[in-house]
Amino acid sequence: MPPGDPAARPTATDVPPLVLLDLDGTLTESGEGIMASSRVVFETLGLPVPTDAALRTFIGPPLRTNLEGHGVPADRLAEGVRVYRRHYTAVGQHLNRVYDGVPEALAALRDAGLTLALATSKLQHNADAICDRLGLTPYLAGVWGDPDPDRPIGKAGVIGRALADLGPRRTPGPRWTRMVGDRLHDVEGAAAHGLACLGAGWGYGPEGELVAAGAESVVATPAGLPAAVLASLAAAGWPGAGGVGRPAGARVVEPSPVGADR
Repeated sequence: MPPGDPAARPTATDVPPLVLLDLDGTLTESGEGIMASSRVVFETLGLPVPTDAALRTFIGPPLRTNLEGHGVPADRLAEGVRVYRRHYTAVGQHLNRVYDGVPEALAALRDAGLTLALATSKLQHNADAICDRLGLTPYLAGVWGDPDPDRPIGKAGVIGRALADLGPRRTPGPRWTRMVGDRLHDVEGAAAHGLACLGAGWGYGPEGELVAAGAESVVATPAGLPAAVLASLAAAGWPGAGGVGRPAGARVVEPSPVGADR
């Protein structure tokens, strides 16, 4: 068959399902490090330090959004970003730990024949270092983060990078690709590519945020993730997921009527 022959290209049924995974609040409990590094920014700039409750909301959204939204003036934003990154690289990232049950969940998904990849808004070098240090890399087909510290591309951009780099032989299309994350940015980033997102209910998202953003379901614990993903794929018709029922750990969110409040 000639290399350019369309018949030589893999079809969706030839390509295993793909699961894109967020890092902070999904695979790792990273709050302590992010809050510590954020606190140092305000102390260094001589600005009022947000409360711990406010700093907790920094986990997930883009760094610049967090700093701007909590009183860092525009003319000091670049300085604040530099302070954060310096402290996070030296100290904050080392306060991460893997959630209990995550390695087992990743192993179960991989053993079911799915391709796993990381898609995080963290800078690429930090994402690589954390996954290597915490033993997550062997489960993953690749790690994708934000490549440019000065021009952040956001979650949708990172997901787009991952899909493009994985290529047609490892991306089965939206029907059998799922995002898993704990914040609305994960849901919205997935939606930008026509992908369903399963919510990591054990993460840092405020109550109701994932549901309101349109997550297909919210899974209560990492242990419930393999069954939730396989149930979602089975509902979409993936033949390899036949017979998998809905897990007790997943809460299904029914679509709201057009125009309805969420």
